[in-house]
Amino acid sequence: MGIYVWRIEPRWVEYNYLDMPIKNLPDSLQNKTLIQLSDIHIGETVNEDFIIKKFKEVNKLKPEIVVYTGDFISVVRKNEAPFDQLEEALKHAAKGKLATIAILGNHDYGILARNGPRADSLVTILESYGITVLRNDSLKVHGLNIIGIDDYWGRNFRPKKAMTKYHQDDANLILVHNPDVCDLDIWRGYDGWILSGHTHGGQFRLPFRKPPIIPVENKNYDSGLKHLADGRTLYINKGLGHSIRVRFNVRPEIAAFKLMKKGRNKISTLI
Repeated sequence: MGIYVWRIEPRWVEYNYLDMPIKNLPDSLQNKTLIQLSDIHIGETVNEDFIIKKFKEVNKLKPEIVVYTGDFISVVRKNEAPFDQLEEALKHAAKGKLATIAILGNHDYGILARNGPRADSLVTILESYGITVLRNDSLKVHGLNIIGIDDYWGRNFRPKKAMTKYHQDDANLILVHNPDVCDLDIWRGYDGWILSGHTHGGQFRLPFRKPPIIPVENKNYDSGLKHLADGRTLYINKGLGHSIRVRFNVRPEIAAFKLMKKGRNKISTLI
């Protein structure tokens, strides 16, 4: 069991496929693919070789859009940032044919999510490899308005500023790292999709039980698809990496969404 939770499951990645119906989606994006990667956590417990292998797999799928929902690196001893390891991985970064977009997570800001210069340095690196980082801002991709909210625990958390980029007549998609943001009074009537990460699915859960520890206030926000009361649809990615190398019954994940104007949400898993 020890070998399984330490050596096997943390590297046994599942691909989850879902339909993503979006209001006002342009015809040019109908049936196109958006890939979500989250919580890569390159550092002491996640090496770049594993991440590079998964980046290459994603690139073979030739997605139109790739989004990263935070925590590219991990907090390590002495709060040193493993930028060299990250840059090795980014040489093979998973990218979309139309756009590659990211937001930051709490680990990207360092210990206690307060190191602004560290986050700024990370943004410079990501953008040098062709990844657009949204910090309470938006980017239109062939008519799809993608809004990125900076990390909930970080110093640059400005959700109301980000939501000024929301226009109900557009096709919209919102990226947040920590799903607890969904419970704040900031949404201005938004009723579309939100992609998040942060929880790693708890990394350990007994069958038919909730994970015992997840780093969120709303314990319902563990992983997967959540239909919120006001019409929003939240998807919580279990992450590709980990902060502690232990996973049991919570495999690492890559999520692939088919963009569409309407239809049922469907999920399947490729073993």
